[in-house]
Amino acid sequence: MTYGEEEPVSPMARVFQSPGIDLCAVTIMGFKTKINPDVVLDALKQNVSKHPRFSSILSDNGAKWIETEVSVEDHVIVPYIDAEEIGEGGQSFIDDYMSRLTMIPLDRSRPLWDIHILNVKTSEAEAVGFIRSHHSLGDGMSLISLMLACTHKTSDPDMFSNAIPSMKRRATMSHSLKTKGWFLRSIFTIGSTMRLLWNTTIDMLLLLATVLFLKDTKTPLKAGADVRSNPKRFYHRIISLDDIKLIKNAMNMTINDVLFGITQASLSHYLNRQYGTKKEEDGALTSYRNNLPDGIRFRVACTVNLRSDIGFKPLADMMVKDSKCRWGNYFSFIFLPFTIGLQTDPLVYLKMSKSMMARKKHSYHAALVYFIIKIVLKVFGAKVKKLTFVCKFMDNIILTHSLILSFIGGSRII
Repeated sequence: MTYGEEEPVSPMARVFQSPGIDLCAVTIMGFKTKINPDVVLDALKQNVSKHPRFSSILSDNGAKWIETEVSVEDHVIVPYIDAEEIGEGGQSFIDDYMSRLTMIPLDRSRPLWDIHILNVKTSEAEAVGFIRSHHSLGDGMSLISLMLACTHKTSDPDMFSNAIPSMKRRATMSHSLKTKGWFLRSIFTIGSTMRLLWNTTIDMLLLLATVLFLKDTKTPLKAGADVRSNPKRFYHRIISLDDIKLIKNAMNMTINDVLFGITQASLSHYLNRQYGTKKEEDGALTSYRNNLPDGIRFRVACTVNLRSDIGFKPLADMMVKDSKCRWGNYFSFIFLPFTIGLQTDPLVYLKMSKSMMARKKHSYHAALVYFIIKIVLKVFGAKVKKLTFVCKFMDNIILTHSLILSFIGGSRII
């Protein structure tokens, strides 16, 4: 194996490849036809060297990317599959394979990615492909942009796919208010600024309280201290985006507002059933429909995109130095307080979600969290043994919060 140029590893990339965290991203894709491994290998041989992260390995101390030659055959795995043995259980086989895959570490002597080809029929696809890449290579926005760059239009094979258009952030001031006089616009600006500072202050105080002592209520969904070492089980379900958009337009919400409202309602009913089952096991039968304890603190940590240009961009644009939509790990966390309770009107969950998300969007909390982590790593760097501070912070997020979720479409608020 030959080595070439070296490039420093970004602060967030160092966080993700530290021993205390060591995260991978697993992408699953369904195909309408069986996958020909030779076609995949030929495409990789022509293109993988064009991307520096996928043709580099980490130095021994994890501080630099070292360019190297890539043997793509070592990165493409096609396991033997007995179709008769699987039968109609293709989906269950896929879920089992993904669960086992997450327990196998990537080989650090090679570039930190691999592709798994499974010609297994499921209810939605004729074949399935897994792309496993270390999180130090890039976040969800980066990886999806890379995958889009590797696809072409069926109507014109010479053209790259642009199936997902770029997006703009929503304006904080409505169009009708912009047409009003300067006095009303000034009042709105002052009020909006004061609310922004207030929300940011409250969010940072809650973050400090979480680091020091504040934890979620112990529920059947709350992870224990050994969550990292426990085997993981993964499932995936496909829902209709058209149905989500119908609710979104009717309620004047965003897609993520709807999804979080649905999640909040689903978790409330799930926990109610779990507590009801526990009461029956303890012999405390009750005729009340609501089995939930009072005052459940249930918070969700959500990843959000910090790029000034949102949406999926061409890969070439992301690789340009100082790009506003640059490649890498440019995301942070916001913390959402879920209201766990039973509502007679399901629209209440959506209204609560819309109000909660509107408040969180009007805060600099996510940017400040990223800024603090970046400053700590730049100031102390290798002096922080195994990035202890950041690792403890990430562990604190996992252990003190009930769930960690990602926004639809690569961790952006839409």
